[in-house]
Amino acid sequence: MKKIVKQVVGIDVAQKELVVSVSRMDEQITVEIFAHKSFPNNPKGFTALMAWVEKLTDAEVYLSYVMEATGVYHERLAYFLEEKGKAVSIVLPSKISNYVRTLDVKTVTDKTASEAIARFGAERKLDNWKRPKAIFKKLRQLTRERDQVLADRTVAKNQLHAELAEAEPGKSSVDRIKKKIAFFDKQEKEIMTELKVILSVDDEIKRLVALICTLPGVGLLTAIIVLAETNGFELIRNKRQLVSYAGLDVKEKQSGTSVRGKPRISKKGNRFLRKAMHFPALCAIRHDEKYKAIFARLISKHGIKMKAAVCVQRKMLEMIYTIFKKQEAYDRMYYQKLAEVQVGA
Repeated sequence: MKKIVKQVVGIDVAQKELVVSVSRMDEQITVEIFAHKSFPNNPKGFTALMAWVEKLTDAEVYLSYVMEATGVYHERLAYFLEEKGKAVSIVLPSKISNYVRTLDVKTVTDKTASEAIARFGAERKLDNWKRPKAIFKKLRQLTRERDQVLADRTVAKNQLHAELAEAEPGKSSVDRIKKKIAFFDKQEKEIMTELKVILSVDDEIKRLVALICTLPGVGLLTAIIVLAETNGFELIRNKRQLVSYAGLDVKEKQSGTSVRGKPRISKKGNRFLRKAMHFPALCAIRHDEKYKAIFARLISKHGIKMKAAVCVQRKMLEMIYTIFKKQEAYDRMYYQKLAEVQVGA
C-alpha cells in the first residue's frame, strides 16, 4: 500500500454553501480525490465539515484546508478553522482559475471547482493563512460603508435634480430628498472621523499610510482602501498577483491570424481596489511628469484615453506595492532608474 504524505480539503465557498472535496497525495506524488460533500456556510455547517473530515482522514498525516479568497464569504470559515488549530491556506481566485485551465475539465461546477482546489492544494506548497490584524477588517468595513453612502447620496442628488427640473416641483418631496442628502453627508463625515481615529491609535498603519501618500495623486482614503482590501498585502507575493487581484490585468484573445479579440481588463477582481485607483490616476496624469508621459505615449499609440488611464492605474497600484515592500517613500526618479538598470543589463 502506498504511503500517504499529504491530505487536502478543497473548499469552494459560496454565500450559503460550502462544496468540499478531499484529496490525498502518496509518496509517488499521485493525487487522488476520494471524497465529496456539501455543507451550509454557517457555524453548524463548519462543525459538521470538520467532524466529517476527521472521520475520513489519517490524523498522523499532514492535513490542510484550502479555499479561495471569495469576497467575505470565506472569512467566517477561515476564522473558525484557525481557532480550532487547523492549517488553513487562502488562495487568490486567479491562481485557481489559471490552474483549472491546465486540467481536462470541460464543465465547471461547484464540485469540479472544489476538486480543482483540493488538487491544487495537494500539488503546491502553500503558505498557512494567518488571521489578519483586526484593524484591516475594521478599515475595510468603514471604507465599504462609505462607498455605499456615497452611492446612495448620488442617487438622492439625481432624484433632487429630476424633481427640480419639473414644471411644478413638489415642495414636500424636495424637502425630504434634501434631508436625505444631509443625512448621507453626516454619515460620510462620521465615517471619515472614525477612520482617522483608528489610524491615530495604530502607529504602524499610520506610518504605512503616510508612506503610500507620498505617491502623487494618492491621498489618505486611497491608501487606507488599498491596505484594507489587501489585508496589508497578506496574500500578495508580487506585482502580477496584485494586478490580477484588482482585476486590472489585460485579457486578450488571439488565435492565428484570423481571430483577434479586443484587449480589455479582466475586471475579475476586487472592484473596490479598481475604483480606489481611478481618481488618483487622473490626478497623477495631471501633476506627475512621469505618469503624464506614460499617458501621452499610450494615447499616441492607440488614441483611447480610458485605456491609457487604466494603464496608469495599474502602474500606480504596482508602485504602491513597491513602496510597501521597500518601506521607502516614492522616488520620482524610480522609472528612470529602472530604465537605466534595464539598459545596463
